[in-house]
Amino acid sequence: MTVSIKRLNASQSDFDSELAKLLAWDDSVDHQVNETVRHILRDVKTRGDQAVLEFTEQFDRLKVASVAELEMSQRRLQEALKAIPETQRAALEKAADRVRDYHERQNQKSWQYKDEDGTVLGQKVTPLDRAGLYVPGGKAAYPSSVLMNAIPAKVAGVGEIIMVVPTPDGVVNDLVLAAAAIAGVDRVFTIGGAQAVGALAYGTETIPAVDKIVGPGNIFVATAKREVFGTVGIDMIAGPSEILVICDGKTDPDWIAMDLFSQAEHDEQAQSILISPDAGFLDAVEASINKLMPTLERADIIRISMADRAALIHVADLSEAANVSNRIAPEHLELSVEDPEALLEEIRHAGAIFLGRYTAEALGDYCAGPNHVLPTSGTARFSSPLGVYDFQKRSSIIGFSAQGADRMGRVASVLARGEGLTAHARSAEYRVKSHE
Repeated sequence: MTVSIKRLNASQSDFDSELAKLLAWDDSVDHQVNETVRHILRDVKTRGDQAVLEFTEQFDRLKVASVAELEMSQRRLQEALKAIPETQRAALEKAADRVRDYHERQNQKSWQYKDEDGTVLGQKVTPLDRAGLYVPGGKAAYPSSVLMNAIPAKVAGVGEIIMVVPTPDGVVNDLVLAAAAIAGVDRVFTIGGAQAVGALAYGTETIPAVDKIVGPGNIFVATAKREVFGTVGIDMIAGPSEILVICDGKTDPDWIAMDLFSQAEHDEQAQSILISPDAGFLDAVEASINKLMPTLERADIIRISMADRAALIHVADLSEAANVSNRIAPEHLELSVEDPEALLEEIRHAGAIFLGRYTAEALGDYCAGPNHVLPTSGTARFSSPLGVYDFQKRSSIIGFSAQGADRMGRVASVLARGEGLTAHARSAEYRVKSHE
C-alpha cells in the first residue's frame, strides 16, 4: 500500500497558508485528562506516600506495603549493569562518555569584577540541590533518555538526582537501570504517571521534593508537569518529534527516506519534512519511502505519520530552503548538502543541526554528545536544547563601596522618586554623603 506524501511548492500563492496547516498541531489537553491529573496531584500533595501506593496499585498493578519497597538500591542498579549484554554495556558507556565530554564544555563559572570606585559586581553560579528525572517505563525502554537528562545534571553539580520509572506488573527494564548506574543517578523509585510527578514536586514521607523535573512522558505526565510548574521548574512541554531535511538532491534517496522514518516511527503525530530545489529528487525520495516502508517493524505508525503530517517541499534554491526552515524552526535539522557550513550561516532557528550527508539524526539521539532533549513545535525560535545551564542558577553579586553608594545612590534616588517609591529613594539616600 503506497503512501501519497503532501507536496508543497514555495512559489505557489497559497504556500504560507498550506505551510501553516501542515505545521498545525493540537496541543490542547483533554478536559478529562486535566481533571484526572489535578485529582492525582491533590491527593499526592495531601496524602503523600499512601496516595502514591494506591495509584501505583491502580495504574501499574503493583501492590506493596510501603513506598520504600519501590526504591531500587544502588546494588540493584549495579546488578542490572552486569546483567545486560556486554555490547549494550559498552555502547551505553561510550555514549555516556561522549555526552559527558560535550556537557562539561557547557559548565558555567562564577565571575566578578570591580568598577572604578571599588564596587564589586558579579555573578554566582550554583547548581540545583535536587533534580527529578522521569523515565518512561512499561514496554518503552529509553536508556538514552536517562543519559541525556542525568549526565548534564551531574556535570552541573546537582546534589542529588531522583529518578522515577514505572514498572507495570513489576516488570523492570535492566537497560534503563544500567543507564542510571552509568549516569550516576542517586535514587530510583519504581513509580510513574502523574503521581510520580506529584511526589517529586511536593515530596512525600519517603520521596524528597526536587527543584526541577525533567524527562519525557505520556499525556498524563506532560499535563502533570505543566500543572506543577511554579512549584518546581520543568525542562519543557514537548510536542511530537520532528525532523526537517534540506537536501541538494545529491544524497542517496534511500538514506533520506530512512532519516525521515527515524522520527516518523516515534508516533503517528511525528512530523517529517524534506525540502529540496530538485523536484526530481523529491520524486526519488517518495519512491524510496514507499519501497522501504514495508521493511520496517513500525511501518503502521510510520505510514500514518507520513500520510498525515509529512511533506515534500520544492524551493527555488538552498537559500529559500533555509528561509522556509527558519519559519518552521524544527527540532532536528539535517543539512544534507555539499557545503553544510555555508548553509549553516543562514540557519537561525533549530533545536539541533546535523551537518553533511553522513550525519544521520539518529546519531544525535544516542551517542554524538549534544543533548537530544530539544525544543519542538516551533519553540526553537526562543528556546534551546537541555544542557548543564538548565541545572544551574545564577545569583547577581552587588557590593558597593562608600564612594560607589554615594555616586549611584543619587541616581537611584532620582529614579525611585520618579516611580513614586519614596522608601526606595530614602534607603539609597541614607548612603549619600550629603545626607550625613
